[in-house]
Amino acid sequence: MPTPAAPSPQRMSEKERRDQLLDVTAAIVRDEGFQAVSIQSVARAAGISRPIVYGHFGDLAGLLEALVKRETGRALAQIRESTLDDLSEGDPNELMMASLGAYLGAVEQMPDTWALVLTPPEGAPELLRASIHRGKAEILEQLTRAVRPGLRRGEPASDPELTARILSAMADEYARLVLSDPERFPPDRLLGHARWFLGQLES
Repeated sequence: MPTPAAPSPQRMSEKERRDQLLDVTAAIVRDEGFQAVSIQSVARAAGISRPIVYGHFGDLAGLLEALVKRETGRALAQIRESTLDDLSEGDPNELMMASLGAYLGAVEQMPDTWALVLTPPEGAPELLRASIHRGKAEILEQLTRAVRPGLRRGEPASDPELTARILSAMADEYARLVLSDPERFPPDRLLGHARWFLGQLES
């Protein structure tokens, strides 16, 4: 997908300009990877001069840091809304299915953000990997608490931490399939498989 055409120069608020520059940077990363990002390439794609980019972010490191914080922040906000709270609050299977459905819906809604998080491009800065690691640790901790009551009513999980890791890995793989081939692996197909899989655990 080509980088969006540069808009004609126009007066924007500071926030609008900053968001525009981050959108342009995200498009370059998506299409060409982090190695293609420079102050010059961002300025050219945005149709502005380099001093404007410097004025908002200071330098290239500041620009990339701002991008990473925005995208990982968006992803974390969405995943917090979809992560399980406590399997003892209802039917475990239905709660897990609802959580997975919300997660895959979030991935569909913001594919570029989730591609950055789930499949970091070549040359991704260490800051991105560190942010992903911290976010995943937070979600795994919450998921571990959620599955402690067990995947079946009245049968506490023998190893909640490992259970959480396996469920998280499965959910992330489903999400990667949505990103890589949404026509072949639409959420409905993946949710159907997840429901079948959970049913096998009960047999």
